[in-house]
Amino acid sequence: MYRPSPTAGLAPANVEDQITGADSGPDGRSTDRTVVILGAGIAGLSAAYELERLGVPVEVLEGSRRIGGRVYTFRFGDSEDSPFAELGAMRIPAGHSNTLRYIAELGLTEELRSFHSLLADRNAFLRTDDSYVRLHDAASRLTTEIRDGLSHNGYRPETLMFGAWLTLVVDAIAPPDQRQDLRQDLRTRLLDSAERLNLMPFVRDGGTAFDLHGLFSAHPSLREGCHNPLRGFLDDILLETSTELFRLRGGMEQLARRLAWRVQGPIRRQHEVVGIESRPDEVLLHLRVGGRHVVRRCGEVLCTLPFSVLRELRLTGFSDDKMQIINDMQYVPATKVALHCREAFWRREGINGGASSSGGRVRQTYYSPTDGDPARGAVLLASYSVGEDAELLGRMSTATRYAAILADLASMHPQLLRPGMVLNAKSMVWGQFPWSRGGCSVQWGMDAAAAEEQRQLAQLPQGRLFFAGEHCSSRPAWIDGAIESALDAVSRMVLQMPIRVPELAT
Repeated sequence: MYRPSPTAGLAPANVEDQITGADSGPDGRSTDRTVVILGAGIAGLSAAYELERLGVPVEVLEGSRRIGGRVYTFRFGDSEDSPFAELGAMRIPAGHSNTLRYIAELGLTEELRSFHSLLADRNAFLRTDDSYVRLHDAASRLTTEIRDGLSHNGYRPETLMFGAWLTLVVDAIAPPDQRQDLRQDLRTRLLDSAERLNLMPFVRDGGTAFDLHGLFSAHPSLREGCHNPLRGFLDDILLETSTELFRLRGGMEQLARRLAWRVQGPIRRQHEVVGIESRPDEVLLHLRVGGRHVVRRCGEVLCTLPFSVLRELRLTGFSDDKMQIINDMQYVPATKVALHCREAFWRREGINGGASSSGGRVRQTYYSPTDGDPARGAVLLASYSVGEDAELLGRMSTATRYAAILADLASMHPQLLRPGMVLNAKSMVWGQFPWSRGGCSVQWGMDAAAAEEQRQLAQLPQGRLFFAGEHCSSRPAWIDGAIESALDAVSRMVLQMPIRVPELAT
């Protein structure tokens, strides 16, 4: 693959009148001790917040027009009371202590509400091979489909129920290759492993549902019945369908806003990084600001840009190992499509939240709660897809994408085709978004040792250039991972700073 020279197109670093933002000592090195943070997503804002609490001055540079990164609450209207869609991060697991601690510190605890996911509402729909059924009526159809795909019919009903419920959540959440892996694992190993267990304690609602979370919690060795990458993906599947998830009433963007309000240093938007030069005692940033090329000399820099973005920049002074992890980090595309509806028509059908497994190009449909004035309408997160499904939608024009979503959902929700029901629409194709180029990093197919090695390499500083972001954490794809990475990076930076940092009060 062709790669441009790391310094091609950059302004010459020895032209001093092009270098801004730092003073130099007698040896020409930067004497500015402000930490420059690249990216105003959750990782960047968290790092700025933590560094300032330690008495370290910061400056945040953000390439886009807004803060928050992949936390993106979009409002259908100019009022805070307008209906909104979470086009980025939308849920917080109960076990994510970093995120919940920040929510408490930032005064948002009273805004926490339960987030209802797939399987949460028994009146939601499930796409079968040839139609839609209500979740409470799906058990017999699902088990029949599982049985028909097996080479023999010797499994207990509860074992088939387990296989059916696991297939349901993987089909809804996973990209296509993961779905195929599951079917192969079911036929060859997983059902045989489950058949040896007492599954009856996990059968729910008179045989119409199955408690996957309870089973995998009680029998963690059951994961060994899955091959990678499905084995690694199982934790994500179970977490996304947990009953212990939260959201923020009024929108997840409040977390980013509150963090930004706490940061005293400047947060400069539309400062696009186009190149980074790592030197032993300083970092030179090449920026595009207002159509001009600017070179910024910095003493310390914390880069929270996704590696999917970083590998498109001109980089120099990076080790071979660092360049390899930057180029090899896997990111999964994600696409969301939200519809602003005249009313929450789904409530008339008994659906009060949660999500439907919609299948087709749509994959998942979430019934958003109405936090504002109901007279302003309601939002249906019509489609949430990842992987190849997300890429397929992303390649369509905006108009074609909306038409495709409506066509797919019309058989499940014909109300969408009534005149005046859909007032507006908004989509986000994270795989094509220039400031992320992916929905999140993933570690699919990695065992624990390989995932930890990747994390260590992702975090590894290059001279005075440090790194953070969900891709540098033990919890990729989650807000908690972004915060964790910021805390780790701040600790690493403080230990290596050539200036004394005031200690936190005990």
